[in-house]
Parts: sequence; structure tokens; C-alpha cells
Amino acid sequence: MAAAPTKQSITNLYTSMLRTSQSFSSYNFRSYFTRRTESTFKDIENETDPAKLSAFYAEKTKELAVLERSAVVNQLYAGPKLVVEE
Repeated sequence: MAAAPTKQSITNLYTSMLRTSQSFSSYNFRSYFTRRTESTFKDIENETDPAKLSAFYAEKTKELAVLERSAVVNQLYAGPKLVVEE
């Protein structure tokens, strides 16, 4: 079994996911993924079980890769800015 990720590595993953969430050109996607990332990491904030932390870290690392690809596609097909953004 793999060792539990450090608090620093989880924090780095969190900031990477937030940064990637902010790179979406669509306001709705950007807000959704930012809120979702914040709530997901808030739920795991006080977890101490190494197995759960390892599973969480592995799952979110894969999710970060998907999020990065989705952000690139969203930037390629960006529409006009919404009134909320101006």
C-alpha cells in the first residue's frame, strides 16, 4: 500500500485544481469547478486515515488531468462573454 500523501502535496493539488478551474473561458464552468473543488477539499480537510487520503489523492490527481483537458477544449470553443463578466 502506498504511503499517505503529505499535507503539502494535497495543498499543491488543491491549488492546481483551483488554477485550472479559473482557466475555463466559460463563466458557468469556471464558477462550478471552483465551487466544486473548494467543497471537495473542505470535506477531506480533517481526514486522518492514510488509506482514505491516498485514495482521495489518487482520484483527484486523475480528475485534475481531466479538468486540464476540459479547460483547453473550453478555451478553444469560447463564446462571447456574459453580462455577468463585464
